[in-house]
Amino acid sequence: MVQRTQILLTDDLDGTDIPAGKGQTVPFALDGQTYEIDLTNKNAGALRKVLAPYVAAGRRVTTARGVKMKRTQVGPDARTVKEWARANGYEVNDRGRVPHEIREAFEAAN
Repeated sequence: MVQRTQILLTDDLDGTDIPAGKGQTVPFALDGQTYEIDLTNKNAGALRKVLAPYVAAGRRVTTARGVKMKRTQVGPDARTVKEWARANGYEVNDRGRVPHEIREAFEAAN
């Protein structure tokens, strides 16, 4: 006895059935979230065409598997936060990271 599993794809954009070899699953990411969409080759090409200017202007990011991407945040340097903390009665070490609670207090005050 032989069992055969067959996967049938439906275009997630327009709902049409995708014949074997006439479509693809396209992965993409936006705002730190990764998505997949099943599309016919025609719709996959249209998606790539729309995104092409953004891809060309962007920069490629590589990570180890399973590592969640973090957005780059520009904020005050540790020295500035530590000076503020000392002036406002907080105890902070001269070296090392600024404790999260102190950074939150700094951000709330500024």
